[in-house]
Amino acid sequence: SKFVNDKWMIKNGFLNDIQEHKPWWWNIKVQKLNLSAPLILLPEVSCQKAIEILQEKGYDQAPVVAESGLILGMVTLSNTLSSVLAGNAEFSDPVTKVTYDQFSKIGLEDSLGKLSCILENDHFAIVVHEQMQFNGNGSSFMKQMVFGVVTAMDLLTFVSRNDKK
Repeated sequence: SKFVNDKWMIKNGFLNDIQEHKPWWWNIKVQKLNLSAPLILLPEVSCQKAIEILQEKGYDQAPVVAESGLILGMVTLSNTLSSVLAGNAEFSDPVTKVTYDQFSKIGLEDSLGKLSCILENDHFAIVVHEQMQFNGNGSSFMKQMVFGVVTAMDLLTFVSRNDKK
């Protein structure tokens, strides 16, 4: 069951300190990773255009974010191509037709240990940062902004470049 799985508990924010012998990088914050700004697609971008953009910019994946800032999911080059080739989507369809809506989010203040637990099951995590925004009448609300996309390779690169051993 999930509630006795420490890795699931860490990934979902229920448990923080489980490893007795943590690696040196375990408690370092995600913000220390040298992440590049993400390429973000709006939901109305067509599958054809998404493929072209991803290939031209050299990305394998990109978050799909509504104009309101709501994170709708992640689109990958391979899933988009395979969906079109299998006939499950058309080149003219909006990219939301091939968007993964199951994804993990991690904050800039979260630890690399938590990120490591997420990346054991997921290929990537979307790094988010919460911002307070105010509208015209002065009321405020919290909005999540996509700060980046992090993969196991990003974590491995950080650890190997900064290895303390």
